[in-house]
Amino acid sequence: MPKMSRIGVPPVSAKARWERETLEPTLRKSPERPGPFSTISGRPIERLYTAEDVEARGGTASPAPPGNFPYVRGLHPTGYRGKLWTMRQFAGYGTPEETNQRYKDLIAAGGTGLSVAFDLPTLMGRDPDHPLSLGEVGKCGVSITSLADMERLFEGIPLSDITTSMTINSPAPMILAMYLVVAEKQGADWRAISGTLQNDILKEFIAQKEYIFPPRPSMRLITDVFAFCSAHVPRWNTISVSGYHIREAGSTAAQELAFTLRDGLEYVQYGVDAGLDVDDFVPRMSFFFNSHSDFFEEIAKYRAARKLWADAMRDRFGAKNPRSWQLRFHTQTAGVSLTAQQPYNNVVRTALQALAAVLGGTNSLHTNSLDEALALPTKESATIALRTQQIIAHESGVANVVDPLGGSYFVEALTRDMEREVLTYWDTIDRMGGMVAAIERGYPQREIAEASYQFQQAVERRERIIVGVNDFVQADEKPLEILYIDDTTADTQLARLADLRRTRDHHRVQQSLEALKTVAHGRGNTMEPLLDCVRAYATVGEICDALREVWGEYEEVPVI
Repeated sequence: MPKMSRIGVPPVSAKARWERETLEPTLRKSPERPGPFSTISGRPIERLYTAEDVEARGGTASPAPPGNFPYVRGLHPTGYRGKLWTMRQFAGYGTPEETNQRYKDLIAAGGTGLSVAFDLPTLMGRDPDHPLSLGEVGKCGVSITSLADMERLFEGIPLSDITTSMTINSPAPMILAMYLVVAEKQGADWRAISGTLQNDILKEFIAQKEYIFPPRPSMRLITDVFAFCSAHVPRWNTISVSGYHIREAGSTAAQELAFTLRDGLEYVQYGVDAGLDVDDFVPRMSFFFNSHSDFFEEIAKYRAARKLWADAMRDRFGAKNPRSWQLRFHTQTAGVSLTAQQPYNNVVRTALQALAAVLGGTNSLHTNSLDEALALPTKESATIALRTQQIIAHESGVANVVDPLGGSYFVEALTRDMEREVLTYWDTIDRMGGMVAAIERGYPQREIAEASYQFQQAVERRERIIVGVNDFVQADEKPLEILYIDDTTADTQLARLADLRRTRDHHRVQQSLEALKTVAHGRGNTMEPLLDCVRAYATVGEICDALREVWGEYEEVPVI
């Protein structure tokens, strides 16, 4: 209740006094430029924020210090003074040998982690000779058909000495099995290797649409990975719950956060229902967020994410281990914000987005290259993207203090707004019976479609300016030299596949695939038979086809 003056009238707030005494005379002399004044997600932005605005939202301008629950200000008391974020560059194209050389170039340039991009046939669980693979082999990522390709991909790169992130979902357990067998062949201890598997099928149903099996058997594959890695690969991050693709599909920042974290809660619930202890597998879960162009909104998003996850793990699931409460996340700058027009503008966009991720406390970061609206990046543009991170880390000074924007009235108010909007979405999804049920009803898909439509309408009305696209247009642009991947990759991979099928032990392959189908029909963990299939040099397509035979393929109900 506000304090009362001696005559029973609430005192005028400092903000109201400023508006009356300072703002109003100024506006009479010099009106503001036309709005709308809002975030890129459409959230209205007030002219000035004070402590009153934060308190009105039930928050505080002085949240708990870094390293303290609920981690709004960061997981680590020393922030980046202790350890910089991991600098990853998402890379993969053509043959495994071509991508292997790109990885060695990035490591030589100072990269501290690898991030594998797979081509569309691999992502969809198809071999290069499948009719649906025509024209796609090696085009949007590296082509991986069998263990032989995975061996080529990491030739000369000790897996015990570097962390690897692999962006793959439906065939994620098969790719993880290949990675583990390569490590095994290198003599590495599974208990010592570390990295991250995206393995996030729910966001595929919501946004990216690279699914194979129906939702519920797909969730079983994920909980099988949780259980297997908890026992055998304890340093491996078994899932990277991804909001990146949700945002790329057109969601708002709050929708990205709400649906991503609610996907995470669904995975935790399925793990618990499968008999796993929450503190055995949740510490190896990580998240993957987009960093878009609205600087302060993105920073607030990351700060709210840590609090929401910490509260949910402690209060909703009763986790006791503080590592279960701590949300660790990777960030990638916004591919959807890149423009084919005036592509050098993308260097500036990426730098600002990367800076927002750092100020928000990201644990690892990928910076997009300037030419990615046109093609996969060239070596030169990928190096500039990496240098962007290094300049932020070593020249900007922002890594010298923990949560430098903490206590900003604007940032704290935005953080609280984000939290409240996310909780509203969670209530709706919980009433539907959880995220799988909500996806089956098309709820998050419709929400994202509507947000995407509203944003595009604002661009077309020029309420949102995209520099070089709907304003500040340049007619005489010179073409940019881009990376071109021809069909020799497909020829190489097809020849290798034919040779593999001719030389491997056919009986062993068939035996391993039948064993996998038997386990898939039952209740056992699928990882052990998957490892046997991989060791026998069964292909990604053959393994996925064996499971298609048991579980079928998912067909989405159209969302209108």
